[in-house]
Amino acid sequence: MLKRNLNRFFKRTALIIITLFSVNSLFAAELTARQVMDAACKKESVTESITYIKTQISKTTVASEKRSMYIFLGGLQEQLSLYEDAVKSYAAAAGISAVNAEGMPKKTNEQLVLDAVRCALCMGDSNIANSYLNSAVRNSKNAEIQLYIKLYTQWSALVDADNSEEIKEPVEILKAYLKVPSMKQIFPQILLTLWYVTGEDTYSNQIKKSYPLSTEASIVTGDIKLLPTPFWFFIPKSGEAEAGSGTFAELPEEPKTEQEEVKQSDLKSSSGNQDVKKQKFSKWQVGFFAKKEYADNLAKELNGKGFTANITSETRASGTTYYIVLVKDDGTGTADKLRSAGYDCYPVE
Repeated sequence: MLKRNLNRFFKRTALIIITLFSVNSLFAAELTARQVMDAACKKESVTESITYIKTQISKTTVASEKRSMYIFLGGLQEQLSLYEDAVKSYAAAAGISAVNAEGMPKKTNEQLVLDAVRCALCMGDSNIANSYLNSAVRNSKNAEIQLYIKLYTQWSALVDADNSEEIKEPVEILKAYLKVPSMKQIFPQILLTLWYVTGEDTYSNQIKKSYPLSTEASIVTGDIKLLPTPFWFFIPKSGEAEAGSGTFAELPEEPKTEQEEVKQSDLKSSSGNQDVKKQKFSKWQVGFFAKKEYADNLAKELNGKGFTANITSETRASGTTYYIVLVKDDGTGTADKLRSAGYDCYPVE
């Protein structure tokens, strides 16, 4: 009897050991978030990268690694203006209670909630933005988080405004924020918002004087473009904010080498002095909106500037219908013309 019990004990022990080795082997076979990020960056297109990351997320069982993969995925989606998808990715990451994975960007769950808010505003959906702003993050003890809650709350109010009269209250609140020393960290964003909405040079001058090396300064000087599609396009304006001539734009063109001159000459000859860039796409996406009136406004603006714009719609699985502004490629460098005019664009056909 003793021998039989010992045999059973050893068999159970052996089974437990085998099981533990199997589980360890399973975890060892999983890729880390860092490995997934590195592999995704080597894909031929961002679309392939996103598909690859989603596949790896579904295979990952380690909470911290899954969380960091969602964060990286949300960042890619936001860069591609896939704001609805980015909101979901950031929210999914924020919903995972885990530490940051090794070798990946460090973000708190509160920061991720604000990332979701920003993306919701970028697609003009203040309802989603407000739902996150009014969640547990509202009670954050982090001073920086509270600053951005205040800023995003006013941005949301601006998105909701239907005319210049309705922007007065958030504008006055933002002006008041400029008198609060504890909010100095977000002064550049506040000043840029006020400049863009009111068109008053006093705000752009203050940005250039107080924050000359900031992104906001580059926008008001014209060194970089403030694209009209995400968030800012939704805001009614009481004035016209015009960027000054940027310093970067005034830099002289570097002289071409003799070899480059010959190559360019050959290209012009072979193409009949026409644009040597081959146009591979027939349409370019310029806007993506949850409200049709915003799409109508952008299309009207584009057509007024000589582009051929039209609107198509797309209903997602969630039931939400989005309106997409497309510009027809006329074969004369339409994408370059759009970007030069300050519009971000992506090939769709």
